[in-house]
Amino acid sequence: MCTAATFLSDDFYFGRNLDYEFSYGDEVTVTPRGYTFPMRGHAPLRTRYAIIGMAYVTDNVPLYYDAINEKGLGVAGLNFVGNAAYQPEISGKDNVAQYELIPWLLGQCATLTEARTLLSRMSMINIPYSDMLPLAQLHWLIADRTGTITVEATADGLHVYENPVGVLTNNPPFPLQMFHLNNFRALSPRTPESTFAPGLQLDDYSRGLGGLGLPGDLSSQSRFVRAAFVRMNSRCEDTEAACVSQFFHLLGAVEQQRGCCELKDGKYEITLYTSCCNATKGIYYYTTYDNRQITAVDMHRENLDGSEMIRYPLITEMQIRQQN
Repeated sequence: MCTAATFLSDDFYFGRNLDYEFSYGDEVTVTPRGYTFPMRGHAPLRTRYAIIGMAYVTDNVPLYYDAINEKGLGVAGLNFVGNAAYQPEISGKDNVAQYELIPWLLGQCATLTEARTLLSRMSMINIPYSDMLPLAQLHWLIADRTGTITVEATADGLHVYENPVGVLTNNPPFPLQMFHLNNFRALSPRTPESTFAPGLQLDDYSRGLGGLGLPGDLSSQSRFVRAAFVRMNSRCEDTEAACVSQFFHLLGAVEQQRGCCELKDGKYEITLYTSCCNATKGIYYYTTYDNRQITAVDMHRENLDGSEMIRYPLITEMQIRQQN
């Protein structure tokens, strides 16, 4: 399970929680301009734009979970188990495998508008990366500072939805997630007036009563509601420090703690990492489950016209600043 979100201030921010029971060995990975990605249903892709994001690198291929490009476009893939469905190759379409979508879009598109155009002629094909890495059942949040869309490949085809709340979790399909928000239309950051019954005095016994009824469980539908409420009511100063701090607090509202989501064999799903990308400036910030200190990688401090990937293993050990 995962949660992705966007945030717009003077700059545009994009990021996610990756919730899972183990890590594949994820790294902050920069692919320079002109990097060649092999494609299963298409000619090799030579990228136009540099990309930075979180990836598992295998066979010198970065399998991105989430990333932005140097133009400010971001894409994140989230689990969509039981609903995602991919197709055989279709003649006349751009046949793109699930794991190829992020570099396919970010390597070629400077804007969300350009991404829409590529998606309109694309088919998501049912070819896994390898026998060891089978098809991941995903859907995607795609955004720049002009807007956000959700992309879902289901049994009846590829769907592109406008996403007015700027967040995404997992199941159910996105239209049902949006419809479910109707049940929470009375939520507010303000203390509500008492409308229970005429003449009955009911006191404001606590701050935060406007959010009474906001779901607090870890299910994907509840996280969608909570993330949408926090994101759409977030306020902060227009400084880098304030916006980055606010973004991590936004995703902190839907993070998973070890012990609260038990799986089989005594394993637990946790928030392995949280990312916050300043897509305007090309900076990838992250924290991990045990390391709450924010770490930053700036793509523009790298040689974006080089020929090699730049890879930074995650700093996962706890970092404590001793003050006395």
